[in-house]
Amino acid sequence: MPEFTIGEHDFLLDGEPFRVLSGALHYFRVHPELWADRIDKARRMGLNTIETYVPWNAHAPRPDVFDLTGGLDLGRFLRLVADAGMRAIVRPGPYICAEWDNGGLPAWLFRDPAVGVRRAEPRYLAAVKAYLDRVYEVVAPLQAQHGGPVILVQVENEYGAFGDDKTYLKALAEHTRDAGITVPLTTVDQPTDEMLAAGGLEGLHRTASFGSRAVERLATLRRHQPTGPLMCAEFWNGWFDHWGAHHHTTPAADSAAELDALLAAGASVNLYVFHGGTNFGLTSGANDKGVYQPTVTSYDYDAPLDEAGNPTAKYHAFREVIARHHPVPGEPPPAAPPSPAFTVPLGDPARLLDAPGKWGARRRHDALPTLDEVDGAPRLALLTTRVAGPGPAVLCFGEVRDHASVFLDGHPVGALLREHHQRALGLGRATGELAVLVEDHGRVNYGPRLGEPKGLIGGATLDGEPLTGWDVLPVDLSAPPAVWEDGDERAPVGGPVAGPVLLRARFAPDRHADLHLDTSGWGRGVVWVNGFCLGRYWSRGPQRTLYVPGPVLRAGDNDLVVLELGAMTDPTARFAPGPMLGHTEV
Repeated sequence: MPEFTIGEHDFLLDGEPFRVLSGALHYFRVHPELWADRIDKARRMGLNTIETYVPWNAHAPRPDVFDLTGGLDLGRFLRLVADAGMRAIVRPGPYICAEWDNGGLPAWLFRDPAVGVRRAEPRYLAAVKAYLDRVYEVVAPLQAQHGGPVILVQVENEYGAFGDDKTYLKALAEHTRDAGITVPLTTVDQPTDEMLAAGGLEGLHRTASFGSRAVERLATLRRHQPTGPLMCAEFWNGWFDHWGAHHHTTPAADSAAELDALLAAGASVNLYVFHGGTNFGLTSGANDKGVYQPTVTSYDYDAPLDEAGNPTAKYHAFREVIARHHPVPGEPPPAAPPSPAFTVPLGDPARLLDAPGKWGARRRHDALPTLDEVDGAPRLALLTTRVAGPGPAVLCFGEVRDHASVFLDGHPVGALLREHHQRALGLGRATGELAVLVEDHGRVNYGPRLGEPKGLIGGATLDGEPLTGWDVLPVDLSAPPAVWEDGDERAPVGGPVAGPVLLRARFAPDRHADLHLDTSGWGRGVVWVNGFCLGRYWSRGPQRTLYVPGPVLRAGDNDLVVLELGAMTDPTARFAPGPMLGHTEV
């Protein structure tokens, strides 16, 4: 069986030099029926390896669950890589960043505030080792020496940007070896002396992450690693987007020139990313460096393959660069035809505040709970209490994470946003039922705020007096809330509609294809097609379309459900011929 090792100057496959030409392709961001297509397009661009993270929190939404089915079938994904004649790099973290909710760390892990984060704390390490055991049960039999595709496994992820706990890194590396991983182990850090020193460990092969100035940055890496192959394990060929900002792009010619310089220097590479895919469901992360910035649903990343898996100008430019250094097989994929374009009216409004009992069961809490203190740690919850005072009055929370819509006797009063550092609101009157709809817009995935709780933090006061006696209704968004009865008649919406409200429609495209749902005229909310959660939309942009994978659709009628949390000026679902990811000016 093949043996993959690290030589004096090169990676070695059965003793012969092997340059890793890899591209990041996250199985959890692509519909599983499309994995083979995306892998084949990587091969046809000239890549010989596929790299993927493993998101702990997706596989283990609860401590007693580890899901390896459907879109989380890591073993199937790696076998498809092997079927394409390609190699694989696995990066299981436990922390992955990846603009993914909480950087991949499960929120349940931090309900005990004494649990450590990315350090050698016993409770944290015990949970990490149990997680890695489940991952390596899949990965170990698929290593190269057993005839599988896996040639490298990464320990942690850009750890030098977070800490320098060598005991922690050593514990991860030793456990990885004990679990049967024998291929070379790597680390990755940004190429600064401080980060490479803090994030590296003797016996693990150091790699770097950057998107420009390859010769200079490889020289920095070489100072910290005198022998062995040079590798940029994250070649940043694009970037991600935040709600309320612009859509990031990089010129294809510029990115191709940087890739050419990297390959001319003799280094191995992993494109971050070859194909980004989509943050389906509510999986987007966020950044907070003084201002909270949630990540959009699309993970297009201005990558060689766009969000729908179609080759871009960057794909063809990279293919030409790779061909200068290595053979490139076959022909490039053809351009995709436009998607079906049509409209369908939304109807059947079901308002949350009119009949909350249809949306789930309430539970009584004396003190105002965070979302993490509510069963299931929901991403959306309605919290209600009674107030009695003369007004005007000031409603105040310790902190809002991340969005709170306030109602009094069913009428909207105002909203508080985390990114605006808002936590207080004036009430013209202070008598009646006070309702607060709280939204989690994604947990921070980078920096010191990993693992923090969500929701309303630190309780609530009215004119300085604590508010107690809260009824809490968690709203499960893993599937559309079941608010309609089977025999309910369908009724159109005559004009604009205020949220929180569910609307629905049926549609039948004229052919089977990927779709792009245009959310213009909508406010802020979540969309499902045939029960599959496409993700969030928000009028603040830049993203305007939600990607609908073809395998989600059925022949004949398809069900569309929209949860509008703000205000919808045009209750119409428009399907566009292609993606609209927003303006690109700074």
